[in-house]
Amino acid sequence: MRIGLITADPGHPLLAATAALLTPEHRVERLDPAAVDEVPGPLADVYLLKSRTPPALALARDLERRGAPVVNSAAATALCQDRTAMAEQAGRAGLPFAATRSATTLAHLASGPPLPGPVVVKSRHSRRHDLVARLDDDLDLRELAAAWPREPVVVQEFAPNSGWDHKLWAVGERLFAALRRSELSPEGRGPTLPLDPDHLPPGWPALVRRVGEVFELDVYGVDIIDTGGGTPLIVDINAFPGVRGQSGAPEALAALALDRADRPPAPPRPRRGGPRGR
Repeated sequence: MRIGLITADPGHPLLAATAALLTPEHRVERLDPAAVDEVPGPLADVYLLKSRTPPALALARDLERRGAPVVNSAAATALCQDRTAMAEQAGRAGLPFAATRSATTLAHLASGPPLPGPVVVKSRHSRRHDLVARLDDDLDLRELAAAWPREPVVVQEFAPNSGWDHKLWAVGERLFAALRRSELSPEGRGPTLPLDPDHLPPGWPALVRRVGEVFELDVYGVDIIDTGGGTPLIVDINAFPGVRGQSGAPEALAALALDRADRPPAPPRPRRGGPRGR
């Protein structure tokens, strides 16, 4: 079989290890979305969408239109990049997601009513090196707005917790977990500590699976904080995260790719409009 990797970083540990598992019997091809505008036929049996840039999403949409399976889909990946849309989707599904409101820009937020208390401010559009900060008062807000005045943001009320994020990842049928000190912690993130998924609080594995169903994701991460007594609060959802250092993750991704490649191809969708823009 042929497996395509849509990524600008084929040396990423998860992708590199997965490719090493597949190449003895299958052909693995890398597509750099910054360099490839359109893939000539015949298409690969499945594509893994690791990149989340606009060119990568455009490439994935074109492949889907032509009937190729893409993991995760372009639509699901794009949804997880918009934290406003993410919160709305989670709310409609009844998921325990942090209450979220949006502001057009940080400067606009700073010009509005005083903060009701400690809040967490995040870039509305999830990306590398985006904004995540705890604000305790209006002075904090004004200082942040001076540095990021035009940044569209979401605002979440700060929920008291242990100071540790539970990083939960699903790769096909496999679930992985780790503990990482919150990036809002004064001590900084520190190392990622392994966590046995079997030792998660009751109901948490099922919650992660429910997130996958609601957002139509096959490879994804769910960031959860424990607000007391094992009560989970979802603070973020990521499409195709790195899942670094998790034993068995490359094997799970390889199995998922082959499973999706084995399914009957989807019929090509009609192309709408003119040529695809960049």
